[in-house]
This record gives sequence, C-alpha cells and structure tokens, in this order.
Amino acid sequence: MDLHKDDLVAAEHEYVDQGAQLNIANNPEAKIQNPLRRIPKQTVLELVEAFAREAGLDDEIDIFRKGVLVAQDPSGFEFIEDLDDEDKETLRSEVERKWHQPKHLWITVAVCSIGAAVQGWDQTGSNGANLGFPQEFGIASTSAHDKWIVGLINAAPSLAMLFPGVWLSDPINNLIGRRGAIFVSGIFAFLPVLGSAFSQTWYQLLVCRLLLGVGMGIKSSTTSVFASESAPAPIRGALAMTWQLYVAIGIFLGLAANLAVVDVGDITWRLQLGSAFIPAIPLLLSVYLCPESPRWYIKKKRYADAYNSLCKLRFTKLQAARDLYSMYAIYKSEKALIASGGNTITRFIQLFTVPRIRRANLSSGVVMIAQQMCGINIVAFYSSTVFVEAGISQKNALWVSFGFGIVQLLFALPAIKTIDTFGRRSLLLSTLPHMAWTLLATGFCFLIPEDQRTTRLALLALFIFLFAAFYSLGEGPVCYPYGAEVYPLSHRELGMAWAVWINALGSTVLSLTFPYMLVAFTPTGGFGFYCALNVLAFILIFLCVPETKRLTLEELDYVFAVPTSKFIKYQVGVSLPFFIKRYIFWRKDLKLRPLYDFSETRSPMDQAHTHATGTEITGIPTSPA
Repeated sequence: MDLHKDDLVAAEHEYVDQGAQLNIANNPEAKIQNPLRRIPKQTVLELVEAFAREAGLDDEIDIFRKGVLVAQDPSGFEFIEDLDDEDKETLRSEVERKWHQPKHLWITVAVCSIGAAVQGWDQTGSNGANLGFPQEFGIASTSAHDKWIVGLINAAPSLAMLFPGVWLSDPINNLIGRRGAIFVSGIFAFLPVLGSAFSQTWYQLLVCRLLLGVGMGIKSSTTSVFASESAPAPIRGALAMTWQLYVAIGIFLGLAANLAVVDVGDITWRLQLGSAFIPAIPLLLSVYLCPESPRWYIKKKRYADAYNSLCKLRFTKLQAARDLYSMYAIYKSEKALIASGGNTITRFIQLFTVPRIRRANLSSGVVMIAQQMCGINIVAFYSSTVFVEAGISQKNALWVSFGFGIVQLLFALPAIKTIDTFGRRSLLLSTLPHMAWTLLATGFCFLIPEDQRTTRLALLALFIFLFAAFYSLGEGPVCYPYGAEVYPLSHRELGMAWAVWINALGSTVLSLTFPYMLVAFTPTGGFGFYCALNVLAFILIFLCVPETKRLTLEELDYVFAVPTSKFIKYQVGVSLPFFIKRYIFWRKDLKLRPLYDFSETRSPMDQAHTHATGTEITGIPTSPA
C-alpha cells in the first residue's frame, strides 16, 4: 500500500536523517555509511516517487525508481532485477572507462581551467615587471622603504583577495550561481590588468592590482568548487586539479610573454603586466556554455534544474537520477544537523563551532597554508630577482624563470592520475620532504664564491627546478581540489572562501616580507627559513589531514565526523609505527590496519584497486593482499 505524505516524511526522518545525523555529527567508529541502504526497498521507492513528483519530474518516475535502487547499493547493481542489460552496461562502463565522460563535463572543466590560467598569468606578470616598474616609479633603491613598496605592489592582489575578494564569493555564488561568479571574476581579470599597463604612478598600479585581486578571490573560491560539484567521484580529484595544472600553464604562458617583450624597451614591464588580459577573454565568452552546478540547484530547491544539469554531465538519465537523489538525501541530513539557514555571519561562525565543519576547516586550512609555507611564491614572484641577486643578467634571469615554468607544467601532468590513485594526503607527505631539502640546497648555493659563478648559477637553477618538480607533483595539484571538496554543501562556498583566505594571507605575508628578508636574512637565510616551514607543514598534514580520494562529496561527511583526537591517535599510534617498520626496517609482510570502515559503501573500483595495489584510503600504502 502506498505511503501517505506524512508517513513518507516520517520514514525519511527515521531511516535517513536520524542515522546519518548521528554519524555526521560524531563518528568514533570511523564507519563510512550510505544512509539510503538502511531504508527498505518499498519505502525508498515510495520516497523517491514523492521526490520526483515534488520536483515536477512525474514523467521520470520510472527512471528515479531505478536510480534510487542503484544509489542504495552502488556495488551490487548487477543483481538489481529492475535494471535491464543496457542499464547494467552503462554502470559497468562507468567503472571500467572512468575517463569517458560527456562533452558538457569537459566544457565545465575547460572553463575552470581557463580561469586558473588567468590566475597563473596574472601572478607571473609581476615576475618580469619587478625588473622594470621600480625604476619607472623611482622605488628601485635598496632602502627598506622602497623594498616594502615593491613588496606591497606584489602583494596587492593577495591583499585584495583577503578583503574583500574571497568574502564576496559567498553572496555572489548564492545570488547568481557558480557560472555567474566566474563571469564577474572574469571582468575583474580583464579591466584592471589593462589598467596596470597604463599606470602612471605606483599608486595607480597598486589600485589596479588591488582590483585584480578582488576578481582572483572570487574566481579561486569558485572554480574548484564548480569542478568538484560537477565531476563524478572516481575522477573528481583529477578534474578539480586542472586548477593547478592550468595555473602552471598560465605561469608558463606568462613567463613566455615576459620573454617575448623583454627587448622592447621602457614599456617592457607594461606589456608584461598587461598581457594577462588575453586569457580573460575566452573565460568571459565560454562560462555560460557549461551547465550550472547541480548541487547549487539542490541548495536552491530547484530539483528539476539539477536533474537537467546532471543529464548533461552524465551519459544517461539513470546516472543523473541516481546522483540527484543521493545528493538530495545527504543534503537533507546535513541541513537537519546544521542549522544553515542563518545569515553569512552565523554560517561563518559555524565553520568553527560545528564539529564536522570545524574538522574540514582545520584540514583545508592546513593544506592551504602549507602551499605558502612551502615557499612556492618566493620563486613564482621573485625568481628573476633571486637570479639577478646571484649575478646573472636580467634577460638570462627571465630565461631561467621560464625554465621554472616549464618544469612546473611538465610535472603537473603526472598528478592528473596520481591524485585519484595515490591520493591527496600521500602526495603531500611524499613530496614535502623533498621540497624542504631542495630549498635548503638552493640557499647554500649563494655561499659558493663569486669566482665560481658558473657553478653557482648552474646549481641554483638545478635545485629550484627540482623544487618546482616536487611542488607540481604534490602541494600544487592538491590544495585547491582538497579545499573545494571537504565542506558540506550547506557551507561549501563560505568554507572555500575561508580556505582561500588562509592561502591568500600566507601569500600576502610572503610577498610583503621576502624582498626585505633577502636583505635582512641574506638569500641563504631566507631559503633556509622556508625549508624549516616545509618540515612544519609535513608534521601538520600528517596529524590533521584525512585522505579524500575516490569518495563522493556526501561520503566525506562521515570522514570528517571522525573526532580529531581519534585521527591523530591513529596516525601516531598505527600509521607512524607501520611506516617505520615497513619502509625503514623493510618488513614487507606487514599490513596496515585501516582507520575507516567502508563495508557499506566500497564500490567495485575501490575494491579492485585495494586488492591490486594494497593501498587504503588512509593515505599510507599497505602490503597487497
């Protein structure tokens, strides 16, 4: 007999909300659950039918009935009698051909990638311009006053990202969606860049770069979220990390543009800053060619629009219906747990008071600040200055910086595969130690005597290139995808804004202080300081950052419901001893006891991957079975 509406609501609360709330709020057993699995088949069919009618999707009820059965048991679709052979073949293909995706998903990724390229090009325009605009505006002396002004101009975009850039992303996203926010950011990436090229005083240049930073804050808080919300879980990391890949491409193109105009003369620095308007044009023209985020539509209770968006982002209606109802069910649980209907200030406070969100905040904040602690921007912003300091000509310094951009680009490519196989946490922990020693070696290169300049410059370039390679394999591709995926939908825009704010704060401090640090600490002391920060970042990530690979955004609610004390105790008491015994004492027979219990949700792909490689989602490799 059909359930009445009141009965449906009661059933939904009993089976979905109550069970999910308990584990999202506090999950000491570290059990990753599928809240739909606990609902009896007949009840869940009644629930999804009521949902389809509420959404105005009466014609799609049969599809939603199939979809919810798959959502209940993703790994057991072969045994669902309601599915026909075509349905099962679609779901098999989803597992076996994970890179075979609809064109609208690739358009979405392309738009996010162009936005990242804009960011990278904007960053490197100042690299070459640092050799020209200080002379133009009379701030080229070695005095502390002039050094601070140069640092302020370089830090201006990061300052504007801090206030108001990233904080504008939440109301703009809420009002006009992910696509609208990216379009607005594109305008700020276009007009102020041109203004920089025509600046007549350093005050005007400062204002233009501040306006540029407003757009960078909105864009960096939105594009990775947009990609994460649109992508399927098995390749979400790879698609979201196109942010860093295309930042590297933007850096490469920006350095190429610096070189292309190096011999123009007095206006060289103007062309180097102004050329960054070029990638902003395709961003503005293409952003509305991709579908809006389905999760944004769900947040707005526009379920029919969410379904239509998913139909473009997935190959079949079955996949779209399955994903839509899964997103909807867990979002209802999140809302029941987190009173997210308040204003921005209330929701901001919840970032630090609601345990599930606070843990995500801690993890994303650590990963974001680690990107600045590692010292990448001292190379991105000041590599030309560093090489000139070492005794190389300005033109050759630009060529070496160009090589740095090529290395970043080439070594970002392997991360497309490893971020969803090796994992986010594992990439960070395996590359940070190498970034530390390469920075230390770079600093020691400045101690090589002046009469061995060729040797000094060769070693300096070698270690900076090695540093760039390790960065592009680890911290580079991980930080933005990680921040974009760890927050619940109710607080995702605001959480990502906070994460980017942390990143921008680190970048601002770094940009402001490094010109002065070169004078006060000497280059050796400055690079040694950032070597120590890499070691600190490694410790923080080991203790505070869970793995997120191959989990749906909704399943991450359970990961971040695990108490921080339990996570740290596991890392210190289980992971660390295992690592020492396995890789230092070479005990190949050891197997790592996993922290998380995936018995209810593990997909065939995850099971096959664990069996074949011996890796767990804890971020530490184990011995294969």
